[in-house]
Amino acid sequence: MAVSEEDLTDAERAGLELVRESGGIHQSDFWKELDVDSRKGSRIVESLFEKGLVQREETIYEGHNTYLITPAARDLDFSLLMAGDMLSPFIGEEEVDAESDAFSQWIMNLAYSE
Repeated sequence: MAVSEEDLTDAERAGLELVRESGGIHQSDFWKELDVDSRKGSRIVESLFEKGLVQREETIYEGHNTYLITPAARDLDFSLLMAGDMLSPFIGEEEVDAESDAFSQWIMNLAYSE
């Protein structure tokens, strides 16, 4: 189910932001961080899960059964990194010189591919 993040309640938006910023959080900490009771925290997680925005995995944390809440993988459009058949030179761990031939060629391909 595709849902716009603009359609989320303030509590859901805050919860989603918390999960994304943390990279994953135990549900038992989730509601404490949001400063809501466990019941409301569970409802927020359930709603985000049903909307496909987070994933839940059963786990044991500090001796108790809980869920690890992680951000859901999003559909990524890798075509935005392409110019024709060339991958952006900014992909990788190397520094890119804006005056380099690789960068210039990529920009030219980008310009001509439109």
